Amino acid sequence: GASDADALSANARARAEALAREAMTSTSEAEAHARRFTREAAASAKHDPASTFDFDRMVADAGTMTSEGMGDAPRFIAFASLSMPPAALRAMIDDVAKAGGIVALRGLPGNSAKALTDALAKVAKPGEQLDGVGIDPRLFRAFGIETVPTYVVTSSDFDLCDGFDCRTQVPPHDRMSGNVSAAYALETFAHGGGPGALLAAQHLARLERQDP
Repeated sequence: GASDADALSANARARAEALAREAMTSTSEAEAHARRFTREAAASAKHDPASTFDFDRMVADAGTMTSEGMGDAPRFIAFASLSMPPAALRAMIDDVAKAGGIVALRGLPGNSAKALTDALAKVAKPGEQLDGVGIDPRLFRAFGIETVPTYVVTSSDFDLCDGFDCRTQVPPHDRMSGNVSAAYALETFAHGGGPGALLAAQHLARLERQDP
């Protein structure tokens, strides 16, 4: 009915605004992505107010993409790609969020807003807002991430540099690449005695509390 369509449209707007808030790119790259993302969204925007997933329209309405970032650099990071199988990406997003970490994407797939929309539609449930997912090529550059999925737990906080060509000095950390669950990675880190062991144990405990 109309009320259901309105609710779905509102949820799509919230999802778009959340992604815009969390999208993080560096300096000139951020500005270029913002202009391109908004321009493509406006060009492909649908005008049917009853659309159940009108992400493009929501982004076009926002006018410009923001680059506020996710606050302080996270300590539990799952590096992912929208090219991952939707079920695997969905499981990662759910588990990492429960554990208090974030899922980082390198950038827009093919620099295309439409491709981002299509990929998110395969992952998000109807009316759902995906929390803890952000776009940040700086994190990929800082940790030298070449393959996904990769899980990282650092030993301490760190500051991401803002320059396009700069490289953040990251603290000692544990990392694991491969098609494993967040719980498996955290448990391995926690029992491995490495630099991220203590924080991994804390994130694992949080995950287990929320997913008994």
